[in-house]
Amino acid sequence: MSCPRLLVLCVLVAIPVLSPVAALASDRVVVQLDINGPIGPATSDYVHRGLARAKSLNAVLVVLRMDTPGGLDLAMRRIIRDILASPVPVAGFVSPSGARAASAGTYILYACNIAAMAPATNLGAATPIEIGTLPGSGKGQSPPVAGSSGKPGAERGTGTEMRKIVNDAAAYIRGLAQLRQRNAAWAVKAVRHAVSLPAEEALKLRVIDLIARNVPDLLAKVNGRTVGVPGGSVTLETAGAHVIRINPGWRNRLLSVITNPSMAYILMLLGIYGLFFEMWHPGLVFPGVLGVISLLLALFAFQVLPVSFAGIGLILLGIGMMVAEIFVPSFGALGLGGVAAFVVGSVMLLDAASPGFGPSWWLVGGVALMSAAFFMTVVSLALRARRRPVVSGREQMIGAVGEALSTFKTDGRVRVHGEEWQARTRLPLVRGQKVKVVGMEGLVLSVEPFGEEVD
Repeated sequence: MSCPRLLVLCVLVAIPVLSPVAALASDRVVVQLDINGPIGPATSDYVHRGLARAKSLNAVLVVLRMDTPGGLDLAMRRIIRDILASPVPVAGFVSPSGARAASAGTYILYACNIAAMAPATNLGAATPIEIGTLPGSGKGQSPPVAGSSGKPGAERGTGTEMRKIVNDAAAYIRGLAQLRQRNAAWAVKAVRHAVSLPAEEALKLRVIDLIARNVPDLLAKVNGRTVGVPGGSVTLETAGAHVIRINPGWRNRLLSVITNPSMAYILMLLGIYGLFFEMWHPGLVFPGVLGVISLLLALFAFQVLPVSFAGIGLILLGIGMMVAEIFVPSFGALGLGGVAAFVVGSVMLLDAASPGFGPSWWLVGGVALMSAAFFMTVVSLALRARRRPVVSGREQMIGAVGEALSTFKTDGRVRVHGEEWQARTRLPLVRGQKVKVVGMEGLVLSVEPFGEEVD
């Protein structure tokens, strides 16, 4: 076949294959990102990557669909910074019906170019919660969590530090409301008094821009609207746009698993147990490696989770007391105290008032019981093994009972522990007679008749 004919054939074959790609490239694209559950480091990383992907696709709009009880302040602010810096407009959409954008979700919704809600949804309760603080102290706390207890004045801490946190959060959401020309007075009220609104009232009070049943309805209603983005204004052309839903990748899923409060708790315990047994039995290697890796992962999770350091201290104290019960006879006082400290520390470790970051009571109770049984059993077995008599070397041979292999008066051979030894005796021995080892010089055993006293 000649080259021109081959070229024509390749073009004819390629046209039907490439035409859908060309058509997709020429059509308008809308990217959909989904936030479900508590907002944490994995969520902020997912939104950051999703907005970057939307920019690379030249998307006309990003729909950020939310159903969240709130989350961590640091993760929330990272998401808001990405939204404000995005060249692609972002529409925050509280959906489906029955969903909510509480706490951190309210801040994010205010930051979006377009704020929308599905019927029978709600938002608000945006009072920050201070965690990990001792009463009357402004020290030792973790970063605040965007959350609420559901009633005015219920935020933890009443001192200067808490007032600073609330004032900062109120100023932050007021700035977002003024930027997007929404109701700033209600936004401040949601922070200071933890109030909430259903979708219909939110629309009347200009807290949101519109109500939509679903994503296609949202795209139809925002078509033709002009919104501001960094560098100017953009008129949305969403009619007939292709919706591309971006799901979390393996990195986001891994980060989500590590920063899960229950998993972080388990990793911390694995790290403590692994290092404990590596120090108890140096040279095993595997417990130490597992412990170091687990503890580093747990520390990474704890630096972004609402962790109480008093809880960590009580957990370590509880484990120490359970171990001490093995060494110091206290008739169970140390062991029971250790279990109590372990349980209280586990409950305090992750703040239950933080949305989605409370402790699992079943996990805490199960781990406490297993830890108590584990230390009481395994450590006692280890101590018992250490106290056993030596089973090798000179110490093991002295006092051992054997059998004479021949009749001899001074020198001969005996069998001890299944092995033949050269032996020396002061009393004559006969073949098959039981002997007892009373000494050892090199590889020669000093023996005497078993059961007979020697002068």
